[in-house]
Amino acid sequence: MRHSRISGKQSPTVVQIVGNKNSGKTTLICALIPLLREQGYTVAVIKHTHHSFEVDHSGTDTWKQREAGAAAVAITDGNRTARIEEQGTGLPELVNSFGNYDYILVEGFKQEYYPKLVIIRSKEDEQLLGLSAVTGAVLWEPINDLVHSQSCDRIHLLNINDVRGIANHLLQLH
Repeated sequence: MRHSRISGKQSPTVVQIVGNKNSGKTTLICALIPLLREQGYTVAVIKHTHHSFEVDHSGTDTWKQREAGAAAVAITDGNRTARIEEQGTGLPELVNSFGNYDYILVEGFKQEYYPKLVIIRSKEDEQLLGLSAVTGAVLWEPINDLVHSQSCDRIHLLNINDVRGIANHLLQLH
């Protein structure tokens, strides 16, 4: 196994996977994780959602503590830690908290300025190429106009079915 950092000197490689709803972001991330891990890298994932969510269950100790007014709770054992805060957290702070991983794959946060892979499922998705720091376009199907677009001169065109090729692109970013 190959590890990218010696004594924690190198920062993690952060790559955003962005696309419109139901474009395959989560599926792609889940396919990339084992390929990066087989190369010896550790991987963290940060997901952005526009919907409210709940990760704690009614009746648990941490739920009771939050209901009592705690602004943040954490629970940990020898293998897992969960932290729940009653506030949103920005991507830079989340990335900083995951600084001991080799790769941080970010689902969403389209407006942030980390290297991005944009998923293009249809012609309507091409506007994503105008986002900052796009290094690759992951195409569901060839889009002839896209291939000839000037905006594609600076980015790699990748096929959604070539997950190993997409992983190799991420390895080049490291």
